Amino acid sequence: MNHFMKITSLIKILVLSVLFSHQVFATTLSKEIVFSADHPMTVWHKKHEGSKAEKGVVLLLHGRTWSALPDFDLQLVGEQLSMMDHLVALGFDVWALDARGYGTTPRDETGWNNPNKAANDVANVVKWLSKKTDQKPVLFGWSYGSMTAQLMVQKHPSLVKAVVLYGYPIDPEKIIAKTLSATKPLKEQNTAKNAASDFIVEGSISQQAITAYVAASLAADPIRADWNYTEQWNQLSADKVNVPLLLIQAEFDPLAKTESHARFFSKLPNANKQWVVLAGGDHAALLETPKFKLVQSVSDFVTWLNK
Repeated sequence: MNHFMKITSLIKILVLSVLFSHQVFATTLSKEIVFSADHPMTVWHKKHEGSKAEKGVVLLLHGRTWSALPDFDLQLVGEQLSMMDHLVALGFDVWALDARGYGTTPRDETGWNNPNKAANDVANVVKWLSKKTDQKPVLFGWSYGSMTAQLMVQKHPSLVKAVVLYGYPIDPEKIIAKTLSATKPLKEQNTAKNAASDFIVEGSISQQAITAYVAASLAADPIRADWNYTEQWNQLSADKVNVPLLLIQAEFDPLAKTESHARFFSKLPNANKQWVVLAGGDHAALLETPKFKLVQSVSDFVTWLNK
């Protein structure tokens, strides 16, 4: 990146920070129920009041342990922590899905989620969303959600405009061994320690914000969701991703490895691809100091695709 581009990028982030600090946008959270194979799925929604989303539609997928609202719409007086609000401010129509067993989406009769089931649920929600908005969405996945997003676009590439993978936690070239799951879901209690575990870069987020995130997470997801058939993740393969892709990696994310990212990125067949590293961030960078750069990276990628 040359000197001019660095300055331009910095100006964008500073302007974005000022906009958020003055709360110049108004959003209202709403809830929709979408059925996937007769199972009710909760989809949360935010947009500019009375205005059109000029950047298009984005659907957010949460990670392994916590549901959509703690991850993507954390509200705390005096701090701007909501990724949904940030994306709305940049001109997106923003949606976020609670997977089976998370937030206000119930478990199904089996009590288990699995990769194929999760990817199919996302496909059904995307079909509904495209019909409702008359647009193909950009699919954004964080951590386990990035794996679900990739599996969905491998199976249904025509459904989305692009996919964004953030906090991508695995090396897809490694084989996940088949393991025997418990007969019944464990339904283990979630803990405050687990809720705070992703915040590892000192000074990147206030203690007040961490406390708010822990409280919101435990309120939304007191019981840990159960997954089986995780060997289905072995379907993930970079050379099967045929849609535009943005890979976002935080500098100090212990789960997102540069070496495996490099091999993954090099094998993507679609030339419309970008890889962005967030300086100073960790696995929870979407709530930390790099959060403005993260959402700006998504916006810039979509603008680039639209040219």
